[in-house]
Amino acid sequence: MKRRTFLGMSAAALASSAFPNVIVPNQKKSIGVALLGLGSYSTYQLAPALQMTNYCQLSGIITGSPEKIPVWQQKYSIPDRNVYSYENMHEISKNDEIDVIYVVTPTSTHMDFVIKAAEAGKHVWCEKPMAMTADECQKMIDVCNKNGVKLMIGYRMLHEPNTITLNSYASSLPFGKINNINSAAGYNGGGGTDWRFKKTMGGGALYDMGVYTINGIRNALQQEPVEVISAKQYADRPELFKEVDETTEFELLFPDGIKATGKTSVGQNINHLKVDCEKGWYEMKPMQPYNGVKGSRSDGVQLNEYIENQQAKQMDDDALAILKDKPILANASQGLQDIRVVQAVIKAAETGRSVKM
Repeated sequence: MKRRTFLGMSAAALASSAFPNVIVPNQKKSIGVALLGLGSYSTYQLAPALQMTNYCQLSGIITGSPEKIPVWQQKYSIPDRNVYSYENMHEISKNDEIDVIYVVTPTSTHMDFVIKAAEAGKHVWCEKPMAMTADECQKMIDVCNKNGVKLMIGYRMLHEPNTITLNSYASSLPFGKINNINSAAGYNGGGGTDWRFKKTMGGGALYDMGVYTINGIRNALQQEPVEVISAKQYADRPELFKEVDETTEFELLFPDGIKATGKTSVGQNINHLKVDCEKGWYEMKPMQPYNGVKGSRSDGVQLNEYIENQQAKQMDDDALAILKDKPILANASQGLQDIRVVQAVIKAAETGRSVKM
């Protein structure tokens, strides 16, 4: 499967390059965003980043925690008319001040909220991982297409300039044919009882951090895997990780025999992606922190372009995709393809056998 097929699968699954009925507020110079879910990522990353954007504004909030409302209203001057609960969010369809709903809730809730947002006629930004299963991802895509709204996934690394440069090497081949690739993403976290430790809600290392590894590999090769050769999931601290994996390791097979090894963990600090080629190599190390992403090549070239805020860049790019009908850098097919791999890795780990994709 060549790069052409990689892109073709995206177009076929999404059909998002041309929305015949898409809602595009041409008269607007910025996009009104409502954050759905006011947890730590919205609080400490997205809301502050929205203040740094050129084409977005934080216009509303949707929450299941009423006690958070006055804090957010005071801090960001959000009027009462732009505050919604999960129960009455359908009423947002009447609100012209809000163009986008950004879903920032546990993975198991993504599909329902994305569908509600789309049926309200709003464009949707959805945090990764996109959903629990590939079937859920496809339903989200279908509903957004039916309602003429765009669906973007919060893969901020696909907007990060050094990562974009590295991914371009799949076409330019600066060191000849790619031989293999290795990627790992993880952090040393403690135990807990929140949703990240519950299997049915999308907890565990593979869903939490594994999409960084999988998405990094897929985009660095601009190909889709044809097989999960092997996989294992385990917990070094089973007393803390009772339902979900603390670490997942896997090996993928790509067209032309390229193999990729991946690892993800919430018990180890790991953060890199390296591509080995016939005549050299290139890598990102670290590959996905909120700042300080940088890369290097075997010929001494450094990938160290600086941007002030990754989330602001991501949201401005996504806003321009709506305002100017520009290409979506992290479309829903990215999320769908990653979840297909996630499910195949889980199956391979459970059965002890390879899984064809």
